[in-house]
Amino acid sequence: MTVKIQNGRGVSRRTVLTGLAASAAATRALAQSDDPLQQLIEQNQHGDLGQGFDSTSRTIKMPKASLPTLSPANVPTTEAAIARYEQIVAAGGWPEVPQADRMRTGARNPAVVALRERLKLAGDLDPAAVENDIYDSYVEAAVKRFQARHGISADGRPGALTMKALNIPADQRLNQLKVNLARLRSFDTKGASRFVVCNIPAAQLEAIENGTVMSRHIAVAGKPDRPSPELNSKIVEINFNPYWTVPVSIVRKDLIPKMQAEPDYLTRYGIRILDQKNNELTPAQVNWFSDEAVNYKFKQDPGERNSLGTMRINFPSAHGVYMHDTPYKNLFGDDVRFDSSGCMRIQNVRDLVVWLLSETSGWSRIEIDDVIKSGERKDAKLKPQVPLHWVYITAWATADGVVQFRDDIYNRDGLNTSAAASRG
Repeated sequence: MTVKIQNGRGVSRRTVLTGLAASAAATRALAQSDDPLQQLIEQNQHGDLGQGFDSTSRTIKMPKASLPTLSPANVPTTEAAIARYEQIVAAGGWPEVPQADRMRTGARNPAVVALRERLKLAGDLDPAAVENDIYDSYVEAAVKRFQARHGISADGRPGALTMKALNIPADQRLNQLKVNLARLRSFDTKGASRFVVCNIPAAQLEAIENGTVMSRHIAVAGKPDRPSPELNSKIVEINFNPYWTVPVSIVRKDLIPKMQAEPDYLTRYGIRILDQKNNELTPAQVNWFSDEAVNYKFKQDPGERNSLGTMRINFPSAHGVYMHDTPYKNLFGDDVRFDSSGCMRIQNVRDLVVWLLSETSGWSRIEIDDVIKSGERKDAKLKPQVPLHWVYITAWATADGVVQFRDDIYNRDGLNTSAAASRG
């Protein structure tokens, strides 16, 4: 297929694939001794690649784990990605991949023909790969690359989330890149060498030092009806073994209905009721079938059931949000992690806290471990404070040229698309 563009010349899919082949050759020259895709999958997607994976992937650019989502270096690479996607759109885009009951390694399926072309056009499958209907190890590896670039568990199987992401039209992805380029250009660290970035649509946090990601953490962000806000602040304090005071909004939306259904809920989870004079009440003294409860303070004691876990990370915010540990670790294993009331739950938060306090005297890893183990309520004030950015980026290309996409979970891209339809 050839489609005319404004300059009167045609751009064919063959031309696009030839360009991808040239890109693959450049990638070989830039290859590193480590396998960045493996790092990405192990850190965030819980995948398990076999020994033969590298032989099927060495010609394709892959995400490098140390490259940050937000960096001045990402602006020119995102601009280059836009130019490449403009070529893909001008050549007719990519084909829709038909739904197939079973696609597994070694099996034949007519849908594989379209899948191969889709993966080649996006740069996930070597343009020189054969064209047939066999779901071979090369296609499986390409699907894993595609999944890793789209924040989907990289299992090499085209499940529902993967199929939805595969069938998002090329022009929609192009527009997504253009919208996010403006966000990337406006990001300013104000010269800070150490800072934290939490990308809300990716539900992921990065601790960055001197332009390198020191650690990357899976997060659980706000629900679409209770979104996490975009903000710029500074991390000022760590609370160890914190109390949790339940926000009034959660009392109204969650706690009252929960107590109506489970009258022993507060007792089971160590949440105490305090009136305006700090007198403690019993659950039986409250009318749970009214709004009476919003007049009281609900305070959860430190411990293994505490909703904040063992650590809370504080920073000034007009939204009253913060980052914290959680006793509910199972949510970190989900691909779709938007389940909080606006705050950010952070996986492996202790590692993040160790990095945050690494320049604060008296807070080594051993001292942090000791205070957590003791169960003692204690605070650590950061000196110096660490800049924090909660951002909303759904499409970007890192400095190695690899393009990544995430859901527009809060519909902030203005593209009038359903977040559910654009997962990945």
